[in-house]
Amino acid sequence: MKKISDYLFRSAAKKSMVLVVFLMTVCESIFLFIPTEVFMTPPIIANKKNALPVVIAAALGSLVGGAISFLIGMYLYESVGAWLIETFSSPEGFEQAQALFGKHGLFIVIMAAFAPVPYKLIAMAAGFLRQDPVLFLGLCAIFRTGRFAIAGYLLWRFQEQANKIAKKYFWPLTAVAIAAALAGALILAL
Repeated sequence: MKKISDYLFRSAAKKSMVLVVFLMTVCESIFLFIPTEVFMTPPIIANKKNALPVVIAAALGSLVGGAISFLIGMYLYESVGAWLIETFSSPEGFEQAQALFGKHGLFIVIMAAFAPVPYKLIAMAAGFLRQDPVLFLGLCAIFRTGRFAIAGYLLWRFQEQANKIAKKYFWPLTAVAIAAALAGALILAL
């Protein structure tokens, strides 16, 4: 087991993990319900020098995924959007996102950048309601990047402590993460 965890920590320290963070953040912005910080953490705690590239990758991935979700809401809601919402969320959640937009406009985008509100639902609702795409993506760029920068800074600042904790409790943390992912999938399935 020690060899596996050592291998995973060495792999997380590689520069190629920046691309993985980008791709996973794109997916998170379209259909995954795993916070981006989960993808950002391993490469930063494994190698402090990865902090800035990882934050940039997360910010760019969020913009690309947000733009795709926006376009799905705008042009493909009846087919792809409805399927994504029914498969990975709920029609009620989408209706709540629409109601929030109707009441509070693009302020919701700012809130969604920092709050645990599913960004993909906000992006699809913004597209479906024909919000200004430049304003939407501009706000997302500013506030989602700010969120990732804060997380990246904290991981960079406390990298040594986080690395020790992750190495010491790797398998219990892994078991908790797997259990949480399974519980999330079960909740979505119900």
